[in-house]
Amino acid sequence: MTHAPRVPLPVGLPLAVAAGLFIPVQARINGALGVAMADSIAAAVVSFTTGLLVMAVISLILPKGRAGVARILPALRERQFPPYYVLAGCIGAFFVFAQSFTVGILGVALFTVAAVTGQTLSGLLVDRMGIGPAGKKPVTAIRVVGCLLTVAAVAWAVSPRLAGSAAGSAAGGASGGGPVAGAGAGELLVTLLIPVLAGFLMSFQQAMNGTATVHYGSPIAATLVNFLAGTALLWIAWLVKLAVAGAGNPLPGDWWYYLGGPMGCVFIGVGALLVRSLGVLVTGLGMIAGQLLGSLALDVALPVPGTVVALPTVLGTLLTLAAIVLATLPWPKGALKR
Repeated sequence: MTHAPRVPLPVGLPLAVAAGLFIPVQARINGALGVAMADSIAAAVVSFTTGLLVMAVISLILPKGRAGVARILPALRERQFPPYYVLAGCIGAFFVFAQSFTVGILGVALFTVAAVTGQTLSGLLVDRMGIGPAGKKPVTAIRVVGCLLTVAAVAWAVSPRLAGSAAGSAAGGASGGGPVAGAGAGELLVTLLIPVLAGFLMSFQQAMNGTATVHYGSPIAATLVNFLAGTALLWIAWLVKLAVAGAGNPLPGDWWYYLGGPMGCVFIGVGALLVRSLGVLVTGLGMIAGQLLGSLALDVALPVPGTVVALPTVLGTLLTLAAIVLATLPWPKGALKR
C-alpha cells in the first residue's frame, strides 16, 4: 500500500483556505445555471457530471491518477477500509439537494450559518471518534472555543444579509434571499434542520475521502470515486423528477456555466489530501474561512442584487480567521480534555 504524503500545518492550512475560495464561486455558477435551466436538480447533475469527466481525464493522463485508480478495487476487495466509504459522494449530492430545496425558504445567509454550525460540531465529533486518517484527536477546551467562535463569526459576517432579508420579508416581498414571508415557525425549524444535517455530514465525507486517499495513495482516485457516487445519485433523482414534473430549459451556451464541477474537483481533492495531516475539524475550519473570504471578494468585485457588504461582513470574516488560528494552537498534552 502506498500512502499519500503528509502535509505540514503551515502548508496545509493555507491550502485549505485556498480550496475554500472555490466554494462560493461554484455556488454562484451553479445558482446561475439552475436559474438558466429552471431546474436546480438538473444544474447539480451538470455540475457533478462535468466534475466526473474532468476527474476521469486527470486519472487517465497523470501517472499518479492511473496508479491510484488501479488500487481502488484491490483496496475494496481486501477491505482496507469500510466499503461504504465509496458512497461519500452521496453526501455531497445531499448537500446540493439541501441547498436547492431550502435556500428559497431560509435565504443564503441562514443556510450558511446552519451548515457551518453542523460542520463545526461534526468536525469535533469525527476527530474525537478517529474516523478520519489522522486518528483520534482530543476535544480540548481550545478546540471547543475555536468552534464556537467560528459559528459566531460566520453569523456576524452574514448578519447584514439576514437583516436585509428580514426587512424584505416584512415588506411582503420574499425573493429567495431570505426567509419566506408567512412561513410558520414549525416549517422554518424543520427546514433549518436540513442544512444543519447536510453540514454535519460534510465532516464525515471529508473523513471518508481522506481515509480512501491513504489507501489509494492519491487524492485523485478518491475524488474520482466521490464524483462517481454523487453523479449516480443525482442522475437517479433527476430522472425521477423528469418523470414527475418534466424537463426544464435546455443547456445554456456560455462556457462559464460548466466551471462549477471542475471547481468541486479542487476542494474535494484538497480536502481528501489534507484531513490525514490536519484532521477533519481544522481542514473544515480552513475551508470555511476560504468560503467567507471568497464570498466577500465576490460581493465586492461582482455584486448581485441583494448584496450587502458592511463592516460586520469584514470583521466577521477576520474573526473566523482568528478562530481557526485559535483552534490550531498547540495545547499541553492531556490538558483540559473532555
